[in-house]
Amino acid sequence: MTMIYKNENPYGATLVFKNGVYLRMLKPGYNIVWPSEAVYTYDMTKPFIPACDLAIMLKDAALSDALDVLDVKDNEIALQYENGLFKRVLGPGRHAFWKGIIDYSFVKTDLSKVEITEPVDKAILGRSDLQSYVRAISVLPNEKGVLMVDNKFVKVLEPGIYYFWKCAVPVAIVAADMRQLQMEVSGQEILTRDKAALRMNFDAQYRVKDVVRALVQNKDYEKQLYTGMQLALREYVGGYTLDELLERKEALAPFIMKAVAGKAEGLGLEVLGCGIRDIILPGDMKEILNQVLIAEKKAQANTIMRREETASTRSLLNTAKLMEENEMLYKLKEMEYWSVLLKE
Repeated sequence: MTMIYKNENPYGATLVFKNGVYLRMLKPGYNIVWPSEAVYTYDMTKPFIPACDLAIMLKDAALSDALDVLDVKDNEIALQYENGLFKRVLGPGRHAFWKGIIDYSFVKTDLSKVEITEPVDKAILGRSDLQSYVRAISVLPNEKGVLMVDNKFVKVLEPGIYYFWKCAVPVAIVAADMRQLQMEVSGQEILTRDKAALRMNFDAQYRVKDVVRALVQNKDYEKQLYTGMQLALREYVGGYTLDELLERKEALAPFIMKAVAGKAEGLGLEVLGCGIRDIILPGDMKEILNQVLIAEKKAQANTIMRREETASTRSLLNTAKLMEENEMLYKLKEMEYWSVLLKE
């Protein structure tokens, strides 16, 4: 005994199964269905989920014409859009969607490569749906980065967020601060030419000029610059006696700048300025220098006193000569003397 089934849902597709095996898709209107057959209505506004093997079901021309089929390979994913809006991520496999109701579009991506060359908006790449497929790496403000893919230099990156597909190829961004930087060459114990031991603290300001040279062509550029300044400092100090060094300490900074300029350029750096922060002498050396300073000041004081005594004696001598040559001046000086005595 047959049954008449009326298929009138404009947003539904009716499929007929028998014992779990797909038979056919019913046409709109009235259809004949046998009692042993099962009828299922699918919502055409949603993706098609097959009740049995999709490949078998697609052999029906009517059903095949009603579906869009997307094949995603093992090393791929597909981004599903509905009416232009991102909906979900589709993994490897065969996916089917009803035609006619919703406008479906897809962007297939190859996860075996690193660069994201597909037309995918960054706002979508940052969504939680794609976290297991996408790696995000940031270059901070005031920095520049170098992109290393499979341990090979690719390009220089400006500040921003960069997205790459997750795959077996290692990806890294090494960044350098492009602002003015400070380097302290502290606690340097150095011997002068006359074997005087001193400790010196030295500061320098520099910046990264060529990020590729600094990060790709050199290793530990900060340590190399530090060593270059340390050697130049020792060369300068070792060329003078302690007294000469203290007299010429202002010339040390220009010497260091000139000495490390070529080294810094090879490291991709530029030294902007430098100078001595302080010179620390051992305790006994301080005491000796203080004694020398005191002796020098005493000698200066004695010289000034002798100069004043000489000037005073010369003044008295000149006065005596004037009085000897001028009797009136002598009388006036005598009167001044007696006047002072009478007042007392």
